[in-house]
Parts: sequence; structure tokens; C-alpha cells
Amino acid sequence: MSTTEERREGTVYERVQAGSEFADLRRRLRRFVFPMSAAFLVWYLAYVLLASYAPELMATKVLGNVNVGLVVGLAQFVSTFAITTVYVRFANRHVDPAAERIRHLVEGQVR
Repeated sequence: MSTTEERREGTVYERVQAGSEFADLRRRLRRFVFPMSAAFLVWYLAYVLLASYAPELMATKVLGNVNVGLVVGLAQFVSTFAITTVYVRFANRHVDPAAERIRHLVEGQVR
């Protein structure tokens, strides 16, 4: 393919990006990542706001010297691991197979 033809038709990457399979992959990924990120940011912001504006609540003892602030803070770690686990499962089932098909398509056109 000459450089002129390539400019007219676009590079293989531009053609793949314009394709429906790539658009579906991008849509599927965004549909998961954006809401999950927003939910986590709201959860984190709630913790910061509670610590700032409701220190009495956060200082409430739950069990011995363990207070609500400590429990909510530890829940932040647990939720981070849970979100990561859910994302990995989602990616393995939905994102990776589609990305693999697109990769094979690109490799077949580049040669």
C-alpha cells in the first residue's frame, strides 16, 4: 500500500478504532469503569467528610478501643480489594476476549 492510499483509507489503527467491535469494547469498558470509579470516589469522599464534619460519630466506640472511624477506614481497604476483584473478573470475561480479537485483527492487517 502506498503512502497516498494509506492516507486516504487511514492507518490500520484508525480503521480498527472506527470499527464497531472497538466501539463496543470501549462502550463496555466505560459502562463498568465510570460508575465503579464514581461509586468509589463517593464512598471515599463520604469517609473524608465524616471525619471532618462528624468527628463525634467517627469517635463512637464499637468494640473496646475500636471506633467507627477505624471500621470505616478499614472498610475502605476491603472495598478497594473487592472492586479490584470484580474488575478483574469483568475484564477476564468481557474485555480481554474482545481485545484479543481486535489484536488479532490488527496483527493480520499489519503484516
